[in-house]
Amino acid sequence: MKKILFLMIAFLLIAGTMTVSAQTIVAPPSTTLRTPGVPHTHLFIYIPEGGPQPSIPNGETPASIACVYGLVPPTSGCPKNGSVLPSGGTKAIAVVEFGLYANAQSDFNIYNAQWGLPPATITQVCYPAPPCPNNAGSGWDVETALDVQMAHAMAPGAAIYIAGFTNDPLGDGAEQGIASLLKTTYGAGEVSNSWTYNGGESWCGSGNCELSFDSDFTEPGIVYFAAAGDAGAQVNYPCVSPNVVCAGGTHINRSGGNFTGTEACWSGSGGGLSVVEPRPGYQNINNVKTKVGNFRGIPDMSADADPATGVAVYNSTSCGGWCVVGGTSVASPLLAGYVNAAGHFRASTNAELTQTYIFDSSSALGYWYNPNPYPPYPPFFDITGGRATAGWDQCTGIGSPRNVGYF
Repeated sequence: MKKILFLMIAFLLIAGTMTVSAQTIVAPPSTTLRTPGVPHTHLFIYIPEGGPQPSIPNGETPASIACVYGLVPPTSGCPKNGSVLPSGGTKAIAVVEFGLYANAQSDFNIYNAQWGLPPATITQVCYPAPPCPNNAGSGWDVETALDVQMAHAMAPGAAIYIAGFTNDPLGDGAEQGIASLLKTTYGAGEVSNSWTYNGGESWCGSGNCELSFDSDFTEPGIVYFAAAGDAGAQVNYPCVSPNVVCAGGTHINRSGGNFTGTEACWSGSGGGLSVVEPRPGYQNINNVKTKVGNFRGIPDMSADADPATGVAVYNSTSCGGWCVVGGTSVASPLLAGYVNAAGHFRASTNAELTQTYIFDSSSALGYWYNPNPYPPYPPFFDITGGRATAGWDQCTGIGSPRNVGYF
């Protein structure tokens, strides 16, 4: 416990914090860094009233998250101590991270054993060439733990890869290299990016420079995901690329510990309208086209991200054990794992999003509307309130998934 408290105090001194009553949300250094053009994480560590509880995971679990999003048969209240786990997943999921997480496998093993998930071997690859710098204590270690654990929790049958970059994920070839590797080895898969470049759409310079990077997300058979960001209504790259599924953030509504069947827009979720990327064809659907105008709107869909309803993660280097983690860094690997678990591998991200957006019919809400929080589920649950409005919106996209059979 002393070690955990020391680490948390260190976080408070070197990173941004937010306190709600006696509860603290801590941003690690890799989240608070804001050098223009430099990639940073989108996560927060949630410290509940009473302080850290390293031996008692108190966040959402693989069983509870799978229940919330319809990956498993529903259990009343989707309890955090539930035992019904996802069993799907095939081919592979890769997560793109800064550096080398030396404790990735050992922490992964502890996470899986805690929740009864099947063991798996993580493959780490370094770009442009090894060795990658050790990321322990930077916050990227928590990010990496979060990403591999969430992807595996949703799709335990999928192989898990970590694509480490040395300086820049695109400049070092990590994004392109890992996508090519998955395509060659498995024929298809998902790549999750829980990071964005600082600087909004001016991250790479002036004008429309980002358009030249969109081709980095076009490996056939690979569906790319990315975090929308955690600074509220804001557009970030690569999430805004039309070749990426942009993951917004939600708050899971519970009452007396039980899931109510609904979610809310998390106020920190990124989202908005591009001033660079033209509106992609999949957003030509009537009810989306009128909201985005001539440019790409994000996010596309959403999942849990509020630190107050965050997920339990095991990280030995920065957390010293169990953390509860939030941010749209949670949503991206969750959705990548969810889509993988469905087993319907699309030819591209564009094909995946075309299938997603088709559920906006010419009616006011199309197939998104779900007046009942329990089955039969439609493909998505439409989230309203706050920045979220009926239909597609700039906080949660078309909503959060509810029926894995659709994907």
